[in-house]
Formats: sequence, structure tokens, C-alpha cells
Amino acid sequence: MTAAHPFDADTEVTPAGDGRFAATLTERWTALTGAPNGGYVLAVCLRALRFAMPFPDPVVVSATFMRPAAPGPAEVRTELLRSGRRVATGEARLVQGDAEVVRAVASFSDLRLADGPTLILNRPPALPPPQDAVDPLGGGAIPGITIADRVEYRTVEKPGWLRGEPTGDPRSELWMRFKERRDTDLVALAMLVDAVSPAVMELGASGSATLQLTVHLRAHPAPGWLACRMATRHLIDGYHEEDFEIWDSDGALVAQSRQFALLR
Repeated sequence: MTAAHPFDADTEVTPAGDGRFAATLTERWTALTGAPNGGYVLAVCLRALRFAMPFPDPVVVSATFMRPAAPGPAEVRTELLRSGRRVATGEARLVQGDAEVVRAVASFSDLRLADGPTLILNRPPALPPPQDAVDPLGGGAIPGITIADRVEYRTVEKPGWLRGEPTGDPRSELWMRFKERRDTDLVALAMLVDAVSPAVMELGASGSATLQLTVHLRAHPAPGWLACRMATRHLIDGYHEEDFEIWDSDGALVAQSRQFALLR
């Protein structure tokens, strides 16, 4: 029997009745703070919420983070809020102990049946092929940031903040994929939009705490590397947004996100 991919194993949920699901957050997806990455915690919520939805695909999810998650047991409480002919909406609340960690509202549909007008006034990042790009970690790791052990990256050059020389430009383009090979699905995309160090690191920041994250899931991605673009344009009184795009190996836009965060 083939072992489950770490992402599938670590986002697994077990039905516990009445729309509740048992989960275990692991230490394999920690971020700069040492706590489980917010996108990973959101993915656990989406795995549970799928059970309540009459459609298979999350298309938009908005998550508010109340407090940092911790490795260990968690419960996800789900509720179907509304179901229509094409879209259903539900809510998931992830709780540890007596404390609510994240509350997510998501709408589900069936993207494979989507059929309507299309206009894209944008294009994928202009990156060199992954094999010609730079591994910013040099094949190594960042102590305490275990998500970098699960996801690999390729950039045009090593980021300034990693060289100890922040560029002052909080924008970046890069390739990304799971290190242990696994095709990316929609739930994984909801994690991957939050799997890169914040763009504000190029301003000399030591990190930021996400207050709210909204993800738009546009299409099922083709297998292979994902081309990503991220940017912060407004830092005001310590609060900032971060916009993120993911394009698949066929050049299709598959995910967008915006998060609102506070500098640490």
C-alpha cells in the first residue's frame, strides 16, 4: 500500500457526526512564527467542508484568523448555509480546545461544468524554465520553517532578504511545487497561495501575521510547476495587503488571493 502524500495525510479529517470533523494539525507545515501555516489550516477546513457541499470544487473562500494554530488535535465544525443550482455556500470553524482558530466561509461549484464568456487582461510571469532558475534555499532549509521542507521554489535570483540585503521592492515572481511529487488540486492551491515568505520581507520586515485571507480558485491546474506572482502595494500604519497569483504549466490562471496582514 502506497503511503499518503504528506499534504493529504496532514489535512485528513474524520467525520464525528453533526457536521463535525476530527483533525490533527502537524508540525510539517510551520511558517515563520513556528505555528502551522495559515494556508495549511485553511486547507484542513476545506477538506472538512467538502463533506457538507453538494458540489466538488471550492471556488472562493474567505478566512478570518482569530489566533495562531498549534500542532495537535483540532475539530472542524461545518454548516451548509445555502445550496443553489450552480453554487453552494458553507461555513467551517476550526477549534482547538475551547478557542476558535479560524472561521472560513466558502462557496463550492463544479468548475468542469463552467461555461461562459472569458476575458483575461493579464499574462503569466515571464520566468526562465525551472531548470534554469535558482533554488533560493540552495537545496537546504530554513530552521523552524518546515513548510519549506514540503514545498520547493525557483526564482530568477536569490531574494534580497535571504542575502541580508532587502531590495525595498515588495514584489516577486517564482516557480513553486510540492517537493514530494503530487499533482496540485484546488485545496492544495488554497494552501500554496500562503506558502511563500511575505513580500514585505523585502522591506526589511521580519514577518507578518495574516488577519484575513480570501482565495479565488479559477480552474483545475495542469500537472507540473506553478508560476507565481506576489506583491504588496500598500503598507499603512503596519497593516498591508498581499496579492498572489498562481498560473499552471499550461499558462492558465488557476488561483488568486489577497490577504490582509499586520507586520510583526
